[in-house]
Amino acid sequence: MPVNKALKRGFDFVFSLVVLLTIFPVLYLIVAIAIKITSPGPVFFKQLRTGLDGEEFWCYKFRSMRVNKGSDKLQATKDDPRKTKLGDFLRKTNIDEIPQFINVFIGDMSVVGPRPHMLKHTEDYSELIDNYMDRHQVKPGITGLAQVRGFRGETKELHQMANRVRLDVFYIQNWSLILDLRIIYRTVKNVVDGEKMAY
Repeated sequence: MPVNKALKRGFDFVFSLVVLLTIFPVLYLIVAIAIKITSPGPVFFKQLRTGLDGEEFWCYKFRSMRVNKGSDKLQATKDDPRKTKLGDFLRKTNIDEIPQFINVFIGDMSVVGPRPHMLKHTEDYSELIDNYMDRHQVKPGITGLAQVRGFRGETKELHQMANRVRLDVFYIQNWSLILDLRIIYRTVKNVVDGEKMAY
């Protein structure tokens, strides 16, 4: 519904603007210096990912790995040798995801929604899971229902991705601002409590 889309976009715009004007500048200064000191390469990692209606967009993160050729094809694993020590901390605390508020502000992403996948995953899983592309009916999110329900990180087996897609579709079909607020609360709580799958 147009009203729901306008409400969600309004919330995303205000929420991302507040983060970008308050938390992000200080965090960027600290993290950027730390990244430059600990490993050669750019502060930001950008990757083409699948967004709304299957359109591609550049997704931003703080770089948590050494520059490598497999970044667009290989998922991060628990003991991934590509990760830096600082990057491991950034991932476990979800700080690496903060630059995605830029994506939210410019309209490529939402605060809450199905997580955007790398193009290789979209290509592979769209052939293996019947309703996989249904998750692109809305903008991808920094956090989502699947993530707060434990389906985040590496997908070693097909059923893990299938469960993620199932929750993504459920979210799309049952969206409300209250649901978004609950997911945001649960995301913050999970970060504070510590997440085993955050790597």
